[in-house]
Amino acid sequence: MSEPPPAVRLTDPRALRAYAHPTRMALVGLLRVHGPLTATRAAELLGTESVASCSFHLRQLAKYGLVEEAGGGRGREKPWQATAAFTSWDSSPADPEQAAAVDTLQRAVLDGYFARATAWLAHRAEETPQWREAAGFGDTLVHVTAAELLELQARIEELTRPYRERRPAGGEPPEGTRPVQLIQLAVPTDVRP
Repeated sequence: MSEPPPAVRLTDPRALRAYAHPTRMALVGLLRVHGPLTATRAAELLGTESVASCSFHLRQLAKYGLVEEAGGGRGREKPWQATAAFTSWDSSPADPEQAAAVDTLQRAVLDGYFARATAWLAHRAEETPQWREAAGFGDTLVHVTAAELLELQARIEELTRPYRERRPAGGEPPEGTRPVQLIQLAVPTDVRP
């Protein structure tokens, strides 16, 4: 079995709050998918941000070790790259300031998931029948202990590993494939809003 991809682990509340910005999460995502990008190219791919905005957000991400200069270029034309394939954080820190920052970040991540699912629904009719059939969402109710839930999540992670490893770093994805985000939510349902 190959080594898991490197991850950046955020513990500083300032870093957690900085990463919680939707544009910054989108930029890190672009760099992870497309490899090194300039602020100009990132702005083109996002379609919602100016070059100046992307440049600013890339510099902020660099302060917290999420991106770095890839070498070459100057100013807004210098390429940036993600420092790791994944970002992680403690989901239940004891420190109150860190816990509040984690809550902010997790809400931002959830908002991003919702936005991508909503965008899929809005454009679903434009997709081929094969993709309309393959994509979707649903849920399964299981009764598990906390330890069993951790085990289940680890097993799901292991199932997806071969698909994550199909694309070498900076290489082209296999022909006929598209990026698909598998969103995993494992939350108790006996908690009332």
